[in-house]
Amino acid sequence: MTGEQKLVAKARALAKEKYVPNRHAMFSALITKTGNIFLGAHVEASNGRVTICAEGVAIGAAATAGDTEIEQIVAVTESGDVVPPCGMCRMLISDYGPDADVLMESNGEIERVPISALFPRQYHSEDYPNTRD
Repeated sequence: MTGEQKLVAKARALAKEKYVPNRHAMFSALITKTGNIFLGAHVEASNGRVTICAEGVAIGAAATAGDTEIEQIVAVTESGDVVPPCGMCRMLISDYGPDADVLMESNGEIERVPISALFPRQYHSEDYPNTRD
């Protein structure tokens, strides 16, 4: 089993163990450049509009541990299907792991896709300094 397959397996195991309808339906696993693995389950409020994605929860766990240089990250559904990150998660991944790879699935094969390919031409406020003052 490759490292990528192991990371997907961790996310799938979390999905199998922690799925709660209308609360925790997406799951994530990430590995940092130091080799530490962090997991996350998406957190949904009762009105459905307030949700924190699984990737954000996993990144938050890594940040809490002080280990945020993401090497690879994956998200899966409650059924274990590998899914691409949403736009907000792409930004978080890019901010915390500009060289990170997102694990995606194509024709049953796990592939590594650079976050820069999924989130090109990212906005950085330092690239647009205030010139009015």
